[in-house]
This record gives sequence, structure tokens and C-alpha cells, in this order.
Amino acid sequence: MRRLLAITALTALVCSASPAFAWDAARGKQISESCAACHGPDGKSPSPEFPHLAGQHEKYLYRAMLDYKLGNRQNPIMAAMVANLSRADMRDLAAFYASQEGLYLKR
Repeated sequence: MRRLLAITALTALVCSASPAFAWDAARGKQISESCAACHGPDGKSPSPEFPHLAGQHEKYLYRAMLDYKLGNRQNPIMAAMVANLSRADMRDLAAFYASQEGLYLKR
């Protein structure tokens, strides 16, 4: 019984804390202004040299930015672009681009 109460209390705590970890697409849109030159204002790149970001999965976009920041992905331009972004900034950017209609149909 104690174990069940502990699990219930922990679940309630995690669920109540989850809004603090929500990804904010509106804030991401504000941050995305510096990304627009290469990736377009809505994540649809105007050039075939740069990837489309619109409609990509949030976690994929976040991980890609984090990998550029950590040096796991090598691209000097992207490394410079993400150098001053916090993890919250990257999450919010990922949420913004993921919320845009991409080139593929959303499921």
C-alpha cells in the first residue's frame, strides 16, 4: 500500500511539473528570426542548399541543434548559430518548426 501511495504521489508531482517543461512554439517563432535567412521564415528553405525544418519532429530538431552545440555534428555555420542558445531556446525552436506545415502530410 505504501508503495502504491508513493507511486501515486510521484506521478502527481511529475504531472504537475510537466508544464514547466512544455515546449513553447510562440517563443520559438521569436527566436527563429536568425534562422530565417537559410531555413525560411516558416522553416521551408528558399534554397536547396539548406534543409527544410517545417514539419520535422520536435525531438529530432532539438537533438540536431544539441548535437551541433556539443560538436557531435560538424558544421561551422550551425555550430555558431546554436552556440549561444540555451536548451530551452532549442526546445522552443524545435516546437515552432515542428508546428509548421511541412512538405509531407502530417499524420
